[in-house]
Amino acid sequence: MQALAASLQVNRSALEAHELLVERVAKYMCQAGRLTWRRLSLRANVDGVWTVYRPDVFSIRSTSVEAYAEPVVHEIKVRRADLLADLRQIAKGAAYLGTACQCWYVLKAGIAEPQEIPPQYGVMLADDVAIEVARPAPHRAMNVPFATWMALARCGADPFHRPEQLMLCAEEGFDLVPDVHDD
Repeated sequence: MQALAASLQVNRSALEAHELLVERVAKYMCQAGRLTWRRLSLRANVDGVWTVYRPDVFSIRSTSVEAYAEPVVHEIKVRRADLLADLRQIAKGAAYLGTACQCWYVLKAGIAEPQEIPPQYGVMLADDVAIEVARPAPHRAMNVPFATWMALARCGADPFHRPEQLMLCAEEGFDLVPDVHDD
């Protein structure tokens, strides 16, 4: 029982660290002017077979021009074992690459070296203070597939508060409605 309890505690700690880093990346993308989604189920056609996958963070540029959306996937890893298991899933990696113009692995500092990640992915290293680019992700031209647009519409983007948007609206003379929170 003690071994099971200890294992459960380790898994809970890893999950918490993972979710905190997922949120940091999503907020960072939002601050960079992107719309973000977490826990989004997407599907991609990989060699004639539809594959369902769930990127940790999926984002698009905030634009009204489809060609400028530039979908990006961020896969977050805080444990080496999870990273190695993910890299062995060829269909999952192909799905990432098939639905995004850039794909990134965001690694907790110390779990792997950037050269361990295949070259088709960018690598970011995260510690408690910062997230830094260790290797840029290759960029491919890509439009957001219709099935992905539908998944995005069903889920709605992350609701991060963006005060700069409120200031912009106030300067333009729009009536602002205060946010309602369930505190």
